[in-house]
Amino acid sequence: LLAVSEELDEGELAALKFLSREHVPRRRLEAARSAHDLFEALQERGALEAGNLAFLRELLYRIGRIDLLAAHLGSSRERVERELRAPRAGGARVPPYRYLLFQLSEDITKDELMSFKLLLDGTLPKSKLTPETTMLDIFIEMEKKGLLGKDNLSVLKSLCEKVNISLWDRIEDGLNLFGQEEMLITEEERGSTGGPEGCLALSVTPEFPGSFNISSQLEAYKMTSRPCGVCLILNNHNFAKAREAVLEHRYLRDRNGTDVDAAALRNVFSKLHFRIEEYRDLSADEIRKTVNIFRCEDHEDKDCFVCCILSHGKKGIIYGVDGQEVPIRELTTSFTVQNCRSLAGKPKVFFIQACQGNAFHKGVTIEADSAERDASAERDVRFQLDCIPAEADFLLGMATLQDYVSYRSPREGTWYIQALCQHLESRCPRGENVVSILTAVNREVSRKTGERNAEKQMPQPIFTLKKKLIFPVN
Repeated sequence: LLAVSEELDEGELAALKFLSREHVPRRRLEAARSAHDLFEALQERGALEAGNLAFLRELLYRIGRIDLLAAHLGSSRERVERELRAPRAGGARVPPYRYLLFQLSEDITKDELMSFKLLLDGTLPKSKLTPETTMLDIFIEMEKKGLLGKDNLSVLKSLCEKVNISLWDRIEDGLNLFGQEEMLITEEERGSTGGPEGCLALSVTPEFPGSFNISSQLEAYKMTSRPCGVCLILNNHNFAKAREAVLEHRYLRDRNGTDVDAAALRNVFSKLHFRIEEYRDLSADEIRKTVNIFRCEDHEDKDCFVCCILSHGKKGIIYGVDGQEVPIRELTTSFTVQNCRSLAGKPKVFFIQACQGNAFHKGVTIEADSAERDASAERDVRFQLDCIPAEADFLLGMATLQDYVSYRSPREGTWYIQALCQHLESRCPRGENVVSILTAVNREVSRKTGERNAEKQMPQPIFTLKKKLIFPVN
């Protein structure tokens, strides 16, 4: 316990105290100034005992400290997930309502937190609404004032509707499954529990409170090799050749800001144990040749392959710096079982930062990663994006929906890649599934608005994964 307590920072302590509120009296919790104090309080209440650290394992799992499970408790993510699903092992000890609030606090942005504080000014004391106040602090104060509880959510609903209705939608989804976590029984347990045959097993899943517990029952891809695999970055910046060689590309701008994206990708995938290979300003033929090099490479001792493409594009296409087209499907198909046997059964991940349709030029601050000046001629044309092979283990993260543009700041990089890297860096240490991380990226990017003409963007993940994809940090 001492070894674990020394690894936890102030924010993680606050999270543990919040998740333990049903197990430790309020005054005792408030008096806990360290994880050591909290563990002593839990021991006093019988929640932590020698030989039975299931609650501590659950707490560490909930806050994403999977590394401490292995380092100090001889446990693993898979063991905790089995314990949470198994009534005979005690099941989950953190109430779904409590964990739902915690997950909500993790996802709330700084702007949304500020909005909550403004709306609660006059309801909660000003001393409880300082710049240092977190969303967990607000939930605790609302509970103290009787404004929030498992059966008292009307005030929270009203606040969410004013700040961001999607926050309440998530809470409501979770509420719809309250009480159903006890229905989760395995095939082996049916005989002993007397559960009805064919009963639908439901629970509040650890990754997504309030959703069907399919994800937590799925096997995860093996990701233990070091390096985990190759992260190939194709970074196209200078399109002078395209402007000179192709009349229709005379307005195609250099992609200022792309190096910011490339640096962010290098940083995050290095932390995720990938070997970084970056190539800059490639023509269409050079893109093909480079991809072919990695197609032919032996990936037998690797667990994954990642390819990040930063370029201009249009529907289903990316451009080389010479303005020539490369179909995205041609690149992804290079890594099918037939073309790259050493990646068979392993996840092949592609992140594409490029427009998938036409766009107007938007001035200097916000630019479009597209070639055409006017979108009106083909605005209503429907296009079926067909960019990944019809086989398992592929994930394609597109910066934007088909037919639409994506945006890039010359100073700060693209909306999509910056959000992707930030969420990977913050959520991978918590052991989140990459598909759920891309959902969070969708949410963040879709809420951005351009400075000139209220431009919007909606990313699109497409995947044929058959297991959970989790990038381990440790």
